Amino acid sequence: MPTDIGEFIVGAYLQLIEECDVVDYNVRPSGGGLEGLGELDVVELNFKTNTIFFCEVTTHIRGLLYVNNQETVERITKKHARQIQYAKKYKDNFTNHRFMFWSPYVPRGFITKNLGNLEQLELIINGEYKNHVEELRQLAKDTTHDTRNPFFRMLQIMEHMKDWD
Repeated sequence: MPTDIGEFIVGAYLQLIEECDVVDYNVRPSGGGLEGLGELDVVELNFKTNTIFFCEVTTHIRGLLYVNNQETVERITKKHARQIQYAKKYKDNFTNHRFMFWSPYVPRGFITKNLGNLEQLELIINGEYKNHVEELRQLAKDTTHDTRNPFFRMLQIMEHMKDWD
């Protein structure tokens, strides 16, 4: 499955702001079967802080919604449970586990209230999402080296373009 632009945004933030050492996209648990069908959008490792990040990313710019509000909360809840299961089964060698849900626009109300009640899940949504992208934009102004992340490279190009006329 190709990497989504939203996943590249999350990958850039964790790599460049959180200083993670390794990023992997669309991670599937090994062993196949039904368990192997559930992917994790972004998994990042920070060896300095002994932290692993598990990130679910949904880039619905018109607003997060699957069928209805209840179905949306149920889907994200299941994805979060998959993050926790993966952490327990495969990543016990990391002391710190951070579970995140990233989305640029989640309508306030039922969805945000219920997702906010999920234990251990950090919500990077709405204004928080925008602030994280702004941090990347500011960093892009000051850097020119290739980071191997197409989203961040695009930010660098946009920030370094000059008016040649």
